[in-house]
Amino acid sequence: QVQLVESGGGLVQAGGSLRLSCAASGRIFNINAMGWYRQAPGKQRELVATITNSGNTNYAESVKGRFTISRDNAKNTVYLQMNSLKPEDTAVYYCREDVYITSMAPLRNYWGQGTQVTVSS
Repeated sequence: QVQLVESGGGLVQAGGSLRLSCAASGRIFNINAMGWYRQAPGKQRELVATITNSGNTNYAESVKGRFTISRDNAKNTVYLQMNSLKPEDTAVYYCREDVYITSMAPLRNYWGQGTQVTVSS
């Protein structure tokens, strides 16, 4: 019913920048919080950043001051601007959107398929 499509990953040198996008489509009444998570090989998935529907943001300590999350409600899209990238930022990045598909439906989480970000030293 709801699909999330991510784009923007790739290979970049340390110190470089990337911008990830995640667009939701399908049956959507309203989107509450949006967020980005990442999973490095052999590690658990971790929160990177979240943004509420009123624009309040939250960041992992490891990315504060380097990453910026934003959203375009008209496009049902969440972005992650990543600057000053480090090799330890290498991971698969997943977006998550908390969606009401109707005014009466319960809130549900939807996830993107993941996009690889690789930072070379």
